[in-house]
Amino acid sequence: MAQRVADRLTGAIAARGRATLVLSGGRTPIRFFEQLRQQSLQWDRLIVTLADERWISPASADSNERLVREHLLMGEAGRARFFGLKNTAPTPFEGLQDCSDMLGQLPRPFDVVVLGMGDDGHFASLFPGIPELEAALDLNSGARCVAVDPPSAPHQRMSQTLAALLDAGQLILHFEGERKWRRYLEALESGPANELPTRALLGQQRTQVEVYWAP
Repeated sequence: MAQRVADRLTGAIAARGRATLVLSGGRTPIRFFEQLRQQSLQWDRLIVTLADERWISPASADSNERLVREHLLMGEAGRARFFGLKNTAPTPFEGLQDCSDMLGQLPRPFDVVVLGMGDDGHFASLFPGIPELEAALDLNSGARCVAVDPPSAPHQRMSQTLAALLDAGQLILHFEGERKWRRYLEALESGPANELPTRALLGQQRTQVEVYWAP
């Protein structure tokens, strides 16, 4: 997976002089980050941002930004330009416009987007049943990001919308474990995306999704 992502980024840099990479947090991608940072890339030509972020200090142990900085953006890989989703606003709802403006300045389409999947079938911070989910999954909304306060997870959050994440040359869904494999199979079946948001990701026809799974 790291080699395939590196190849895609290398090709984008050769073609356009830069590449964009969107990453997710959690514990699953750590080994991927550690493998990716060892790849031979023109790291100073790479732009890195996040699929979602908890509205907490980047110094917090729960911050996705901190995870990426500690496990990917080290050594030569530290030359990449990082754009975090967390800004100085007190809440993600107040910081929504600034975050959207920042995302609007990044080159598109993204070259690679790497998403994870939760046990409940969420991706990014698009959780089942949240009030913002329908708008966040609307492919025609025009919104780049959405602020959420999921009752089933800690911290208010900022998440890119499904439409924004699908604007990618390569889209990867990466998860581990038998429980998530069963959830993935469930998401392949027809049913309401409100109960299983990954259904919307896997069921759309706009961008092909590559799946990487390990037991």
